[in-house]
Amino acid sequence: MRRDLVLRILAKLLIPFVLVFALYVQFHGDFGPGGGFQAGVITAAAVIFYAIIFGLPAARRFAPDWIVESMVAAGVLVYGGVGMLGIVLGGNYLDYFVLAHDPVQGQHRGIFWVEVGVAITVSGVMLKIFYKFAGRRREADQP
Repeated sequence: MRRDLVLRILAKLLIPFVLVFALYVQFHGDFGPGGGFQAGVITAAAVIFYAIIFGLPAARRFAPDWIVESMVAAGVLVYGGVGMLGIVLGGNYLDYFVLAHDPVQGQHRGIFWVEVGVAITVSGVMLKIFYKFAGRRREADQP
């Protein structure tokens, strides 16, 4: 894609909007359709689009393997941490009511942080799968 100047310029213009849309889906997930899973997939799709246009090495410089692998673990830790915080504050696992003085506010905080954990994990897993498949050599290329 090095010679496709139009695609490279369009990608540079579109990727920020895709990432902003992923944030919209993430933050709107409390009140309507959307949430962590969808936002994570959209974020990963932006990086995959970047890799298709600018090449896999460029994408791996933008989101290295160690960051992608850390995202998978960090998202699970955020999700589990919200659940454990409910227990520490005197409720049940993933009991959001105890996360604030107002139970409704606690629900919003808990759902938000659980969805953040899901988004981080899903984005990391999708990118790891893409890196594994895109990094394979074709059988004809192998000696």
